[in-house]
This record gives sequence, structure tokens and C-alpha cells, in this order.
Amino acid sequence: MPFYVYVIKSRLNGHLYKGQTENLEKRLSEHNAGRNRSTRPFLPWELVYFEKFETREEAVLREKYFKSGSGREFLKKVLSES
Repeated sequence: MPFYVYVIKSRLNGHLYKGQTENLEKRLSEHNAGRNRSTRPFLPWELVYFEKFETREEAVLREKYFKSGSGREFLKKVLSES
């Protein structure tokens, strides 16, 4: 089963949230249903970027990278190009 690292963007204020999951559609629905305390104040959310991995370990490492300074710069560049 694949694992995904994703970035969602708040339509309210542009805030980015990074996470990882096995089911991308279900996870986005949970965010938009207000089931995550840290994302609830910024509803609604849209998926703006994701990557697919074979193992959870790879996905967790990539998520940690996205939350680092260089990872945030990478995402800023990728998202500005799309």
C-alpha cells in the first residue's frame, strides 16, 4: 500500500499544513470536516501538493523535510511555479 506526503492550503488565509497518510482523499475530507484540531480554525482546505512513497518510513522522513527550513523553501518554489 502506498503512503503519501501532502501539503494542503487554507482557502481562508493561505496557511500551509504538511502531513502524511495512506488515504489522501479520506485525510483531506477529515481536515475539511474539522476533525483535526490544528487545521480546524483555517477551514476550508485544498490539496496543493503530494508525493507518493512505498513505505511509511520514507513518507515520515519527507514530511519532516517539508517542515524544515529548506523544505519550506522547496515548497515555496514548487508551489509558486504551479
